[in-house]
Amino acid sequence: MSQRVAFQHRHKSFELLVTDDGAIELYLDGVMRKRRARGTKEPQYVWTNVELEWEEHHYIEVRFWASSGKLAITVNGEALLQEVLPVST
Repeated sequence: MSQRVAFQHRHKSFELLVTDDGAIELYLDGVMRKRRARGTKEPQYVWTNVELEWEEHHYIEVRFWASSGKLAITVNGEALLQEVLPVST
């Protein structure tokens, strides 16, 4: 079963989708920016660079460990969200 995690950074809406096949997808304002298929190595990793203000860049990184459900989201290296998603068996 797919899982969604919505989060905000400043005035932008983000969403992380963990798909039924184990891929992770990062969306910005409803548009997919990155997708990473589930592989044998952990964590899965997606990122996007967003310009929020004039020349003000924010580097959004998502790391997901499918085996434990651990999710870590950072902005410019600073923690934004950390949680554990239910692990599908």
